[in-house]
This record gives sequence, C-alpha cells and structure tokens, in this order.
Amino acid sequence: MASPVWQFYVVCEKDNTLAICNVCTKQIPRGGKHAKHFNTTNLIRHLKVSHVKEYEQFSKLASAKRERDSSATQAPLTQLSVTETFQRKQPYSRDSKKHKEISDKIMEFICLDHQPLSVVEDEGFQRLMSYLDSRYTLPGRKYFTDVCLPQLYQTVFTYVDSLMKDNITSIGFTSDIWSASVCPMSMLSLTAQFINQNFELQKVVLHSQEFSGSHTAEALVAAFSDMFQAWGIPKEKVHVILRDNAKNMEKAMRDAHLPSLPCMAHSLQLAVTEGVMSQRSIADIIASGRRIVGHFKHSPLAYSRLQSIQKQLGQPIKRLQQDVPTRWNSTVYMLQSLLEQKRALCAYVADYDLPSMFTSSQWKLVENMISLLAPFEELTQQISSSTASAADVIPSIRALTRLLEKTAETDHGVKTSKATLLEAVQKRFRDIECERLYSIATILDPRYKDRYFF
Repeated sequence: MASPVWQFYVVCEKDNTLAICNVCTKQIPRGGKHAKHFNTTNLIRHLKVSHVKEYEQFSKLASAKRERDSSATQAPLTQLSVTETFQRKQPYSRDSKKHKEISDKIMEFICLDHQPLSVVEDEGFQRLMSYLDSRYTLPGRKYFTDVCLPQLYQTVFTYVDSLMKDNITSIGFTSDIWSASVCPMSMLSLTAQFINQNFELQKVVLHSQEFSGSHTAEALVAAFSDMFQAWGIPKEKVHVILRDNAKNMEKAMRDAHLPSLPCMAHSLQLAVTEGVMSQRSIADIIASGRRIVGHFKHSPLAYSRLQSIQKQLGQPIKRLQQDVPTRWNSTVYMLQSLLEQKRALCAYVADYDLPSMFTSSQWKLVENMISLLAPFEELTQQISSSTASAADVIPSIRALTRLLEKTAETDHGVKTSKATLLEAVQKRFRDIECERLYSIATILDPRYKDRYFF
C-alpha cells in the first residue's frame, strides 16, 4: 500500500480483494484472491480509462516517488583491486590517525576508570582489542606512559587552565596530606572550586604530588608556592583554603599569608574522640566489639556458623563491619552492625566460644551511644558532600549544641559522655561566629535569611 495510487482508493471493508474508487465508488478487483497475489495494475488502469485528471495526479506522484527511491539507493558496489584488498588487511601504523585515536581512548579508559597501566599487557584485554579491530596493534605499557599519558595531561591542563582564566577573580581551595594503604608515600593534593560567568560551580583537582621528607610548615609553604606558580594563580585570587587542623598546616597558611579555614569534619572527629571515645566504659565496649568482629573476620568457620544462625532466625545475611580507629563514624557503623545481629550473636555464644560478649547493660549502652552520635554521623555526611559550603557551619553547630543541651530518654548511661561531648564541641567551635568568612557566608545564604544564629 506504499503506491501513490492508494490516495485514490480505499480497501473494501466487506471484501479485502476489492478496492473502492474515491471518485466513482466503483469496486475494482485487486488482482487475486489472496494477499500475496494483490497488485495495483487494475487500479491504475481504471484511473487511466475513467478518470484522466486523477490519473495525471497519480503519474506525478509516482514519478516523484521513483526519484526519491533512486536518490536513496546506494551506489553499486565496485570490486576492490588486489592491492586495495591487501592494504585493508595491513596493521595500522603508529603514526596513523586511527591508531592514535584508539590509543587515546584506551588512555582515557585507564584514567577515568582508575585502571592500572599494566592492563594493556593483560591477555584478556589484548584479545578484546584484537577482536574489536584486528588491524590495531596494542602498544606496550611504556608507550602509554611516555606518549599517551603526557598528551592527555597536556590536553586536560590546557582545558582547566582556560576555565580558571575566564575572568575568574576568586578561587576557593581544598588541600590535604594523605597516604594510601597500598602505597607508603605521602601525597599533597590541591583542589579548586570557583563560580564561572554563568554562575555555575566548577570543581577541579589541580595538583597531587608526592610530599616526602619532614612535613614542616616551611616545606608546606614551599610546596604551595610551587603549585600556585605552576598554575599561574596569584595570592590575590585565593579566597580561602580549606585545610585540616594540624598545627603544621595552620602555621604554613599563616606564614604564606593565605586565608584558611579548618575542616569541620576533622574538627567533629576530634570533638567526638575527646568527648566520647575517651570514656572508659565506652572504650571498653569498643574494644569488646572489635574482638567480636575480629573473631568472625579471621575465622571462616565462625562466620559460616553465624550465617547459619542468621538463616534460622530469618535475618538477612550480613557481615559484621570492622571499624577504622581513626574514623569515629566507622566505629558507630561497627556498633550498629553488632546491634543488628544481637539475636544471632546471643544464639551463637550459647553454643560456641567468643573472645568477648556484651552484657545486657552494655547492649543498652551501645544503643544509647548510637542514638547520641547519630546527629554527628548525619552532619559528617552532609558536610563531606560536594555541595556543602561554609554557610553550613554556624547553623549546624548551633543546632548540634542545642540538641546536646536537651535531656532525652536515651541519655541513660551516656549522660557523662553527652556532657563531655558538649564541652568538646563548644571548645572546638567556640570561635566560629567570630570568623568573618563563616559569618558572611551564613548571612548571604538565602536558606538562612529568616533565621537568627547570632
């Protein structure tokens, strides 16, 4: 029914072997009794004999359709010569455009997905690339290290540099010294945040370099000077640097005459450690919790037994979470995982040995301590997000202080810890309302325009 002739006919509803003429309503046979035999010959002949004007219209439509179909038809295939066929089987040369494009994409894959450079030497990856394009010869690791990586770095550097020079008058920074468990070296990082001309927040990692030797204030000043110089950033553009609370970092900012603010998450970490984790009764609970988790972590048989008990009790199969001593919220997660498996653990200790176990009063203390620290954990998550700002500090600390000043039903057994925690928070954040950057940020934030915190 793709033929233009159907603009002058409709199929008969009672008998699909007939077509009804729109001009004279005469029924015209479609050329057969079954659909596979239908054609438009009779329909075209009827127009030509009985309706000359409509036939001329049909002829024009049919001619236009043939032209469209002709232009859409691909050019006839031509047989390649032996030389051309042989050339299409030859591997790409290292200097060819195609080879460079594929190598660049592999380099992007390694960087974006944090893959090791050695992936290009893995047999599975080599077989995959050979299957995708047999003409591409995968270079070795050294080629990606010496050629592709510097080219990609220069491309990214040029793009980021253009962003920061696009009439940007003020830039905020975040810096920290860190080390990975798989790598013994210390790294100094520097990230930048700024608002572009479209009032869009931009965030980029500018620098990450090895920071060997003693981490003195003098060494930090020299490192920051080199990083800012490498990016052509004058001190006048530095709005503020968010740093940790270490004395060497604080002194380095003062000596370099760079405005800075301490990390709120780090300050909360210190406040909780001083106010709660140092309490004897809570420290004993944490130590017992670590022994319980360690027992199952280092014994597949013990975990298998616990898993069977979880199934019998109809509980979800979950592993107990090990904490990291330097991260107080991970200790909360560990205690939460123990509390969730209280029934399973009690059933386990009835049949098997454990190096330690909570008493009924300690279980209640664990529950109350989790309730006490829940607002701190929630606040830590919020201020650690990429959308957090300095405007969140004063309101958050005010709300946290008021919460600690109130009496709650869950204070049983943790009243001393709660009071000590309040003192630690007030000590760590006693000067935040005197900090000009915090105050200005809070006043300018539209979320807090109808609230008074001062």
